[in-house]
Amino acid sequence: MILPDIKDELNLISEFRLNQNYPNPFNPTTTISYTIPMMSNVSLKVFNILGKEVATLVNETKNAGNYSINFNASGLSSGVYFYQLTTDNITSTKKFTLMK
Repeated sequence: MILPDIKDELNLISEFRLNQNYPNPFNPTTTISYTIPMMSNVSLKVFNILGKEVATLVNETKNAGNYSINFNASGLSSGVYFYQLTTDNITSTKKFTLMK
């Protein structure tokens, strides 16, 4: 049996990363994944093109690791939206398109 090198596993979660959602464009659901390298307060929010918050997907303390969340936008209109991940140290924003 081959055991993984612990250093390789640590490298997997050594950086902050907000991935592009999939699929994009989407109708009406999409998946957003992200990686955080250390325990942190995490907020994942969705904003419309005018900057108004339309959904909060995550708002809690998370351990280091890889996460994914499904977003159902069936209550929103077609258009361009932004999702923003904020931790204790970093904020990252990506754009996605809802096409109904």
